Amino acid sequence: MLVSRLTTLLNNRLTVNQAKQIHAQILINGLNHLESLLVRQITLSTSIYSKSVAQAQYLKLILYQLQNPDAFSWGCTIRFFSQHGQFKEAFLLYVQMQRLGLCPTTFAVSSALRACARIEYRIGGVLVHGQVHKYGYCSCVYVQTALVDLYSKLGDMVTAQKVFDEMVEKNVVSWNSILSGYLKSGSLAEAQRVFDEIPRKDVISWNSMVLGYVRVGNMDQACSLFQQMPERNTASWNSLISGYVDCGDIESARSIFDAMPQRNNVSWITMIAGYSKCGDVESACKLFDQMDEKDLLAFNAMIACYAQNSQPKEAIELFNRMLEPNVNVQPDGLTLTCVISACSQLGDFKFGSSVESYMNKFGIELDDHLATALVDLYAKCGSIDKAYDLFHGLGKRDLIAYSAMILGFGINGKAVDAIKLFEEMINSHICPNLVTYTGLLTAYNHAGLVEEGYRCFNSMKDHRLMPSADHYGIMVDLLGRAGRLEDAYELIRSMPMQPHAGVWGALLLACRLHYNLELAEIAAQHCFKLEPDTTGYCSLLANIYASVERWDDAKRLRKVVGEKGFTKIPGCSWMESI
Repeated sequence: MLVSRLTTLLNNRLTVNQAKQIHAQILINGLNHLESLLVRQITLSTSIYSKSVAQAQYLKLILYQLQNPDAFSWGCTIRFFSQHGQFKEAFLLYVQMQRLGLCPTTFAVSSALRACARIEYRIGGVLVHGQVHKYGYCSCVYVQTALVDLYSKLGDMVTAQKVFDEMVEKNVVSWNSILSGYLKSGSLAEAQRVFDEIPRKDVISWNSMVLGYVRVGNMDQACSLFQQMPERNTASWNSLISGYVDCGDIESARSIFDAMPQRNNVSWITMIAGYSKCGDVESACKLFDQMDEKDLLAFNAMIACYAQNSQPKEAIELFNRMLEPNVNVQPDGLTLTCVISACSQLGDFKFGSSVESYMNKFGIELDDHLATALVDLYAKCGSIDKAYDLFHGLGKRDLIAYSAMILGFGINGKAVDAIKLFEEMINSHICPNLVTYTGLLTAYNHAGLVEEGYRCFNSMKDHRLMPSADHYGIMVDLLGRAGRLEDAYELIRSMPMQPHAGVWGALLLACRLHYNLELAEIAAQHCFKLEPDTTGYCSLLANIYASVERWDDAKRLRKVVGEKGFTKIPGCSWMESI
């Protein structure tokens, strides 16, 4: 009676407590033959076990204490761990199964191969491949497909193709595995050949090929394949949206988005990221507001959009909104990284430094991305020593980390440290970007090292970088402070782009410092034209007129300032009252 009742229960989905109660009855009554059914049912009740380490450990505990270890129970458990992303654990269980002398089932072998493929463990995969021949599984389509997938993910397409060609039976998953391998390796022509040969393509086959063309920027071919698809899912539409976003065609991306029969959060987030990329914050915000269910990824996308488009206050406001009780979305490391970036732009040292309390509250570890964001914040807020301590403790120093620290040294007047760090970066074979050079040129400017600054500026082309107007502005300031006003003026005239007011303003400031009225008038006229509402330029020129005793001109300009009201020249300060 008890055996029949327990057997019936073991054919239904189990909660955690039910599983433990049944396990207790099996142990108390010595019903060891039901243990394998219990293991199987636990692995099938994925909704209660997939996200809990404790529950996974409970499954292993049952497995290790089986009175009569069997290949079926071990195979179910290996498959369970492999299906739920615990690939190393799945492979270790497979090894333990071998030590017990159990002959692995086909799904144990295919699950072990899947695990090796996901962690790209070649040695383990090759060893399991050898056992495929040993146990006579060469004709099993699932095992052979797992082998094709393994070698494809390892980038060994010669072996993957050999295994594929030797397969007696092939299903659509087999074809998709070899197709995915060629796409991953960048062999688009071979991928197209395989795609054309697939006897019965499913939506994954089509999606893979569309995505292949998307990744190389061939949107015409991607769109052509999309139009030919006999059926489409949300991923099909999202691939096209992503492709158009990546190539900067936001209008086409939006037309695809609007035509979608059904959207998921990936669709919305991809469009928000697309608008963010092209600087259209308003459209991104409208889409975000239209979302019915805003998850963490949606909030992260919108906060990043604000932070990346110089709207730091809005980024922090949205962060505070997501923490409100009626929203209650828990932030992650990416959220805090974007928020710290916003604080850096505002020079909000207090809010930025309070991030540590959020990390403790939500259990977020300080990874390299977060630490790099804090390096940028502390450096811009003047806590350069604290910034360097964080930088020094990074596990991996990448381009972003080096650039943030070099810029920090630059704006804090530590030219020698900035130059030394730049040399360390180059020696580490990390190529600089425009931000790196902004920091380095700022350092040379603070130190008044004109020739060194010139060499640095000219070296940008060695790294295939085109100086921006801001880089020209720093050089004009450097030359101007050194009294080389003619050189500064000629540099402005040589600019391949239109100089902004900051560039002409730097020359105007230098003219005031060195009493050069002729160039001051030229620079001021450009400033008036570019920023007519900024009366600070009028005030600067008036002071220069006064210094050379042209009182009437000085009076005239001061009258303009009095009528319009004084408006400061836009400057750059990261410091808050701290």
